[in-house]
Amino acid sequence: MDLNEFFAQNDRVAIAFSGGVDSSYLLYAAGKAGVSAKGYFVKSEFQPASEVEDAKKIAAYAGVEMEIIRSSILDAPKIVENDESRCYFCKKKIFSHIQEKAKADGFTIILDGTNASDDISDRPGYRVLQEMKVLSPLRICGLTKEQIRKRSKEAGLTTWDKPSYSCLATRIPTDTAIKQSMLEATEHAEEYLKSLGFTDFRIRYLSGYAQIQLKNSQLTAFLAQKANIKNKLETWYSGVLLDMET
Repeated sequence: MDLNEFFAQNDRVAIAFSGGVDSSYLLYAAGKAGVSAKGYFVKSEFQPASEVEDAKKIAAYAGVEMEIIRSSILDAPKIVENDESRCYFCKKKIFSHIQEKAKADGFTIILDGTNASDDISDRPGYRVLQEMKVLSPLRICGLTKEQIRKRSKEAGLTTWDKPSYSCLATRIPTDTAIKQSMLEATEHAEEYLKSLGFTDFRIRYLSGYAQIQLKNSQLTAFLAQKANIKNKLETWYSGVLLDMET
């Protein structure tokens, strides 16, 4: 089955939309297929504001309506505890919001952007998709991440080379209770490094310190601005550590 065949059989769909590579292409493909579709972006404390703005631009380019659902994740103890089941409970909350809104809008089919190269055995959230009967067209049609990036580039989507992104909660060590201040520090610090031209990096929250995970290829640029970066990040952290990756 290809995507055109999928949408021929499912011509009225709600799409869980994050603004990432996969869900952006799925939203675009739905618009291209001419089906009745709507994207739902759940904005919680775990998503930086910049991701919302990027998602709005993609939805406008795809010509598909998008709704932003505001939700507080920090009022859910099983998520805030941040143990190994956090992702499951977070995903459950997100898709419950989407399901509720989609139903009110007359949609009975919900789609997500899981693709054929995703390792579902290592994704606790995938169990939620099965429980809530969410369909994953990219996976159903056998599309891998590499193929999706290629198609996205051909379609003119700015997400075609967007680095894989994980929510702000992933920067906090498992079993460390999540606090609003930790998430805000991470968002501000990562946005600052982005403004300096750094890409594909993470800033981990480590006992009050910022642990910057950076590619070796960006080391020279980092060292040239080391003092300024340290001073800026110490606005939100006790200190700064550098963790180089290959």
